[in-house]
Amino acid sequence: MVTLSSALKERLSQPLKIGDFEVNSRVLQSPLSGVTDLVFRRLVRRYAPTSMMYTEMVNATGLHYVKQLPKIMEVDPNERPISIQLFDCRPDFLAEAAQMAVAEGADTVDINMGCPVNKITKNGGGSSLLRQPELAGEIVRSVVNAVNVPVTVKTRIGWTDKEINILDFAKRMEDAGAKMLTVHGRTRAQGYNGTAKWEWIAKVKEVLSIPVIANGDIFSVEAAVKCLEQTGADGVMCSRGTLGYPFLVGEVDYFLKTGEAKPTPTPVERLQCAREHLQMLFEYKGDRGVRQARKHMTWYSKGFMGAAELRGQLSTIENVQQGLELIDQAIARLVESSETVQEDEAEAALIPAGAL
Repeated sequence: MVTLSSALKERLSQPLKIGDFEVNSRVLQSPLSGVTDLVFRRLVRRYAPTSMMYTEMVNATGLHYVKQLPKIMEVDPNERPISIQLFDCRPDFLAEAAQMAVAEGADTVDINMGCPVNKITKNGGGSSLLRQPELAGEIVRSVVNAVNVPVTVKTRIGWTDKEINILDFAKRMEDAGAKMLTVHGRTRAQGYNGTAKWEWIAKVKEVLSIPVIANGDIFSVEAAVKCLEQTGADGVMCSRGTLGYPFLVGEVDYFLKTGEAKPTPTPVERLQCAREHLQMLFEYKGDRGVRQARKHMTWYSKGFMGAAELRGQLSTIENVQQGLELIDQAIARLVESSETVQEDEAEAALIPAGAL
């Protein structure tokens, strides 16, 4: 089992300071499109009550033309600390959207400059801003001047392996007024493939005075500690590791604070969480929530007897009752199997040594 070095424990013992805003956790839940809605954030926060959560990224241009804020921008007044993430390439639209985010309750405003998806980059947003550092700086300055909360940036190390410009880019973001930088240790060309290049995050940390958060390949407590040791980062951001596993942020946070590992959730506990997730999505979004829940349910259904069959069934559910029944049946099978194993072990213990 991994252990915390005394140097790392000391370095992470104080709250994370983002400008004049303090967060009592060094572990953050990444913004994930189609995932980190109000329901998902509530589940993550149950296990990580002091960690910073992020909304799904919100299109600033879209906000400019709507009369009512979209549901993905909705935050619970009690879910703090919370950041609303925005994306676009227009400084004026982003400044306007940032003001809406603050009015909605955002403690910080995050600007996405790392999304690799084509539909985002072809319109000048996301990681395409790595190729437009002057515009990126103008965006940060515009947003900083528009709101009275800290402005942060999430980005990648470069466009391709031949265009890794994160050191210059990061310095520009700090100079423009960003109060924290989250760096995903991959290029845009990598997407989510290959290994995150944590060594570049370490280099960013060396040139900035604002907090640097490490992102990429944080799938376990062990990975989080290793990343923090190697990069010197001020914290870690969990992304894909929380898909179907909203326990991860809390597990990492607890270990960094105590040096002790939380018990790993059993398959039954994971399925009970999946059941609650499905029910909450239905109550929050109706039938649309059930359709959105399909992917979540398949993420939960891994690593236990009958998981593959259950994934296939849950990926096509048409209503909430169908999904709940499938999960309840899977839980019952796992409980029965566990009881059978315990009975067999108890009987084996009664057999005298050498009798077999």
